[in-house]
Amino acid sequence: MPQKFILKILTAGEGGVGKTTLLHRYVEGKFSAETKMTIGVEFFLKETKIDSNQCTLQLWDFGGQERFRFLLESYVLGAKGALLMFDLTRITTLENLEQWVNIVRKGDPNLPILFLGTKLDLENEIMVDDNYAKSFLNDFDLIDFLKISSKTGENVTKAFDILTRKILERQTY
Repeated sequence: MPQKFILKILTAGEGGVGKTTLLHRYVEGKFSAETKMTIGVEFFLKETKIDSNQCTLQLWDFGGQERFRFLLESYVLGAKGALLMFDLTRITTLENLEQWVNIVRKGDPNLPILFLGTKLDLENEIMVDDNYAKSFLNDFDLIDFLKISSKTGENVTKAFDILTRKILERQTY
């Protein structure tokens, strides 16, 4: 019997890694190069169907700037999953991963987190190789690593499908 789920999903990562751009691409189906810095938190909604399950994804876009982080811990309660993002062209966006993992797992130490490397379309500028990125999977108990491009749309829907399936596995057992 098909079920309906409302799933709260967080996006986390340093400022400028492409969290807001990813959500615009996924929800509206288009690339927006003109996003502004997220102050605190913004919300997006997306209806999707996974197998026979109807899912409403509540997508919480966390501002990446350090000065907003103190706000975020109060927003994580009830989250079912998270996308932890870094910029493939800026290795410095990997420096605070542990802090981001701790923020999103504040309410659930086993929260499923999918690790995303963004800006895959900037092939000539990529500085983080796959093996290095994958080394964080075990360190932080992340479900998988995927490279995406909000500009081309590559792997955007796949990222949300992987995370949503993982969340649904946890809901049904």
